Parts: sequence; C-alpha cells; structure tokens
Amino acid sequence: MNIEQETDGAAEGRALVERLDRAKRAFVTRRANLGRAVALSAAGAPQSGDLVLASVVELGHHTKLETPEGRRAQLHVGDDIVVAYGARYAPDQFEAVVPANVSACDLVASGGIAAHTLARHANARKPTAIAPIGRLIGANGAPLNLEQFVLPAGPPNAPVRNVIAVAGTSMNAGKTTVAVNLIRGLTRAGVRVGACKVTGTGSGGDFWAMLDAGATRVLDFTDVGFSTTAGVDVGLVESGAHRLVSELEASDVDVVVVEIADGLLQKETAALLSPPSSFAARIDAIVLAAADSMGARAAADWMNVRKLPLRAVSGLLTASPLAAREAQSGLNIEVLSSKALAEAACATRVCLQAGARQPLSVVS
Repeated sequence: MNIEQETDGAAEGRALVERLDRAKRAFVTRRANLGRAVALSAAGAPQSGDLVLASVVELGHHTKLETPEGRRAQLHVGDDIVVAYGARYAPDQFEAVVPANVSACDLVASGGIAAHTLARHANARKPTAIAPIGRLIGANGAPLNLEQFVLPAGPPNAPVRNVIAVAGTSMNAGKTTVAVNLIRGLTRAGVRVGACKVTGTGSGGDFWAMLDAGATRVLDFTDVGFSTTAGVDVGLVESGAHRLVSELEASDVDVVVVEIADGLLQKETAALLSPPSSFAARIDAIVLAAADSMGARAAADWMNVRKLPLRAVSGLLTASPLAAREAQSGLNIEVLSSKALAEAACATRVCLQAGARQPLSVVS
C-alpha cells in the first residue's frame, strides 16, 4: 500500500467516525463500542444483532428513537441512525423478520430494531421506512454484532436467591406495571431487589422503569447479546436468561424480579416456562399479569399443568372490579391490583413465600 492509499484510507476512517458520531444511536446499541467499526458494507445476509447505519426515509408508526441514555429522540427524514437487525413479535403492532439482505426495510421498534415487516395490527400505522447504508464492519472484516459486547463473565457459584417471575397472558397485559410495583413494594419493605427482562424487543422503557422503582441493578437481554429474542434459538434464549439471573444473584441483592415478555403462547416465553426448561425450575414464584378474566383463568390452568409456582394474578384486568371478581371466582389464589403490590406487606406476602414449587391446586 502506498502513502496515497494510506491517506485515502485514513480519511475514509475519519469520515466514518464522524458520521457515526452524528448519527442518532438506539437503545439496543448501548453496550456496543462503535469505535471498533472501520468500514460499512451492504454485502451479505444480515444476522440478528448485527449493527447497521441507516437513513430515515419516511416516518410511520415510530417517530422517535430511544437512546442509550433514556431519551426519546425525535426522528426526521434524512436522519442517520445506528440500530440493530432483529425480528419483532408484537401482536398489537408488528410481525417482522430479519431481512434477507441489506436493502430497504423498517424500523419496527423505537428501541432500534431494523426488520422486514410481514404484517401489522389494524390500529398500527405503517412502520417507519429506513434505508440501510451498511452494516458496521470491524477490523477483522466481520460485521459488528451485539453478541461481541456482552457482560463480562461473573464470579462462579453465586448464592441462591429468591427468583420472582412476572409473566403475562399477552402483550400489554400489564407485566411491566406489575414488575415495577413488585419492585417498589419489596424495596419499601427493605428488600434489596435486582431486576431483569429476559425476553422481548430491545427497549429502554421497561429498563428505566425498573430502575426508577428502586431496583439496585437492572439488566436485560441486550446485556447478553440480543437485540430481540424473537426468532432466536430457544436454547440460546434460555442460556441468556440464566446468565442475567446469575449476574444479579452475584450482586448484593435479596430478590431477583424477572420479567418475561409477551404472552404464554409466544414461542420463547412458552419454552422458558415449560418442561424440560431448567430456567423454569429456577423460578420460586410467579405473578401473572392478565388482560381479562378468561385469560387469567386459562393461564392459571396452563401453569398448573406445568406445576409452576403461581402466587397471584394481577395486571390490566384489575382495572375493572367486575373482571377481577370474575377471575377470582375461578381461582384459589389472590387477584391483586398492581397498586396493592406496591405496598410492602402485600409484596412480601406474595413474593417471600417463594420456594414451595407446589401445584396451583394446593398453593394457599
């Protein structure tokens, strides 16, 4: 390589650094070191978690991008954004997959997911259209992927703690509200709480809400290399979930509150909570967030068959006293409002009886 070529390469490198610095960066990229990018490439087939620089072509459903700092940055046509490829499984919004190539696609989540949309809910606007400029390429010539920026290995043989899971009947059943109120109630009781979200689509909203509720440390699946867990091999999802809980258990906490995204019929959620899942065996108590009374009773039956330690039902249905009574009439566990879970006595009563792992029919 001659001096002129070296100068041209250095100039291109500086131009890339400057362009990435100006770009709006998404929440899912929060652990990534963009300084490791030396080039852009539009060649090859993207993989989930690959980092990509894209330009906003047309605004649609998502008009703002969540940043790593927790701000929602307004998007404008022509903006450069740094996001990651991934699938989306959101019955209330989009069904989307990783594109087959680096070409026009969509921003399907405000946390920064680039995907090809297959279908959308009737009430969702068309997705924001983006034009990928290229995947970020490292010095070894390979694309930069979130899996290269995971948490460092923690100490072995972490102590066993109480693991409290929040699962739901569907998207928007109130899972995060339940988890946040549980964290708040336990914290008010003097319990040190670690929290994590082990599945879902990369987003800062739940992360910051758990932190604001009083959790001493919060992690999510982006910390173990996933932009989204939709469509990811369930064995990898389970390994990531174990890693997150173990990391929190090794911290100075008394309880770990785990949110599992979407509904029980979603593939990754169902796999985590069904035999022979070793992660399910690690859970000491479950609080179910349900959108309606029928869903609550059906989900309780689903968990009972799997001998899961369901302790209480809460969520969106408790906004209606009548729906709560409908659910309670067919259950032998408490139906509690999210607000009640924020009280120290209630949160500790529900969560700190963890460990029995009895069938639902004999849980008091």
